[in-house]
Amino acid sequence: MSSTTVKNTGPDPENTIAFMGVEGANADLACRQACPYMHTLGVPSFEDVFEAVATGKAQLGMIPIENSQAGRVAEIHNLLPRTNLHIIGEYFQPIDHYLLAPKGATLETIKDVYSHPQGLLQCRDHIREMGFTAHTYSNTAAAAADVAKWNDPTKAAIASPLAGELYGLTTLREHMQDSNTNTTVFVIIAREPLDPEPQEDKNSGRILTTLLFAVRNLPAALYKSLGGFATNSVNILKLESYIPGGSARDSAQFFLTFEGHPRERHVQHALEELGFFCKKVTVLGVYPADAKRFE
Repeated sequence: MSSTTVKNTGPDPENTIAFMGVEGANADLACRQACPYMHTLGVPSFEDVFEAVATGKAQLGMIPIENSQAGRVAEIHNLLPRTNLHIIGEYFQPIDHYLLAPKGATLETIKDVYSHPQGLLQCRDHIREMGFTAHTYSNTAAAAADVAKWNDPTKAAIASPLAGELYGLTTLREHMQDSNTNTTVFVIIAREPLDPEPQEDKNSGRILTTLLFAVRNLPAALYKSLGGFATNSVNILKLESYIPGGSARDSAQFFLTFEGHPRERHVQHALEELGFFCKKVTVLGVYPADAKRFE
């Protein structure tokens, strides 16, 4: 059996990791690879992932936050602050989309292809070249499950190879994604924060910090609040703005991830300067970086 399909089916919530989707989704595959000894639990929405962890139905949750081709995935900066959960890790998942169809189907018989909007977006050039009509679906694995159920040689799904195994579909084409560097970044969430040691030297694992902040109503407040990161040589990896209430009258907040630990002196200086120009700073997690981030 492939290592990606080995799974602990025990019901112990303390040995369970939750993801959005159904069995065979790319998020399921990411959970199995990141936490191979844990049972995976598929739930209908990102909110349900957070609820499963918060209520103890699962020890961990895994949320996709960004894809290298399609950009932002989950609105984690809107979801995570509503909870008492914490980011404790990240995982870089190479995305390999397969064109899956019932037995007997060929590339010549396929007319319609089904997948999650992200899957269709990441394969749009190949879909256009092959002359297929694309249909959005709630989840890549759900699309594969229904294509198997329909057993129609004109219909195919774009999903993970794991979904093809689970639902008994034939692979008509591997590597449907338009880019060979297609990668989704997941974060792992838990009820309790992680407290890793600061990076002691360049050969040890790197530490990331993710936080939310809202600047004070001052001229050039954002520019000044980030100045301490530049002067103290703190590497910013991600900075996104968003409006929590969705109204233009609401103040913008910022989602920030940087390399470094809050207990490191140069990071402390940067955070002090950030705090001076902000009305609120909330740390969402301090956690080890996935080694693939810096390859």
